[in-house]
Amino acid sequence: MSTVIKVENISKLYQLKDVGMGTFASDVTRWWAGIRGKEDPAFKLAETNDRAQKGTSDFVWALKDINFELKQGEVLGILGKNGSGKSTLFKIMSRVAAPTTGIVKMKGRLASLLEVGTGFHPDFSGKENIFMNGAILGMNKAEIKKKYDEIVEFSGIGRYIDTPVKRYSSGMYVRLAFAVAAHLESEILIVDEVLAVGDIEFQKKCLGKMKDVSGAGRTVLFVSHNPDSIQKLTETCLLLENGINKCYGTTADVLREYLPQIVLNHFVEFNNKAEAIGNENVKIKSVRVLNAMSPEVDISQELVVEIAFWNDSAVDEMMICFDVYHESGALVFGTSENYFKIKNEGVNTLRCYIPANFLNDEIYHINLMFYTKDFHALYNKHEIIAFQIKEFVKNRKFEGKVNGLLRPKLKWEVL
Repeated sequence: MSTVIKVENISKLYQLKDVGMGTFASDVTRWWAGIRGKEDPAFKLAETNDRAQKGTSDFVWALKDINFELKQGEVLGILGKNGSGKSTLFKIMSRVAAPTTGIVKMKGRLASLLEVGTGFHPDFSGKENIFMNGAILGMNKAEIKKKYDEIVEFSGIGRYIDTPVKRYSSGMYVRLAFAVAAHLESEILIVDEVLAVGDIEFQKKCLGKMKDVSGAGRTVLFVSHNPDSIQKLTETCLLLENGINKCYGTTADVLREYLPQIVLNHFVEFNNKAEAIGNENVKIKSVRVLNAMSPEVDISQELVVEIAFWNDSAVDEMMICFDVYHESGALVFGTSENYFKIKNEGVNTLRCYIPANFLNDEIYHINLMFYTKDFHALYNKHEIIAFQIKEFVKNRKFEGKVNGLLRPKLKWEVL
């Protein structure tokens, strides 16, 4: 198959302070180097984009010398921590930002879903935005009409299709945006981690659609922090670390490199609503494993998960649940059908108790979800906390890890 995307030595330099705030002499020196076709002097001063380290330069490489190529119908997964350069790379490929050095060669039309709100006019209705996006891709009105009903049906928001999108919730926005990007005739589809805004059912639907479009010959680039999604959809991955290509190869090899990097945060906490994560419906005050002084929890202890949040929605009853995932991305178990009366004033606090001697000695993370009684997603947050189950006191003659994701103490009886 022919090569559809070729990324050659892409680098992106950012100046941390306002442009032009250096000395007049340094600005003139950079300008004069550009006029003569010489290397920008800032390149020698620029540092790796490591947010954990205090730098000495005002210039950082958000990306540095990234190379890869994709053939028609291939799916590439992009992994990396926050700030590793994933979104910067996608913005360059989507022509939203220009690279400092290097070149991106693409064959065919591109549809991208970078962040909530990108590509839609807030004052236009959903219907008008569908036709506008199709026109941007070079499709005529008749071609867009052929896809229109399919787009609306997939999005599941047909009742609001004539409403201005500025009145949509973030979940509705993403539903329509993905439906438009996936169904209009483009040869390349780029999807950033925006799908985390949608509910679980819609995320599964989107993964299935991306499989279908790649099978039909379209090339897909996909960012996700969920290893399970990456495993299901991709065979090749790129791992970015501080803007550098840390690993590029098969999905299995890249995940082996990536998973040990995951920092285990066994709690998140915010002092006030202004700082808290969430959306217009729910703001998270804290989520924590109560009986853990560190990310490590003794297998013989009951595991207590506490969730505290502010309710800014109009509902007074919610279904609040979470899924527990193994570090490999495998779903271990989920809680469901948990309906609670919720206050609209002050902080709501819930606790869930997971039995001792239930999870195996492995690393796990929690995906937290809030729904209305009729299963409309209010807020979802992937990997909000993580923890490790460990056996601190060895009470077994057998030394080593027990098989499986669970390790319950079961009752036996000899008859």
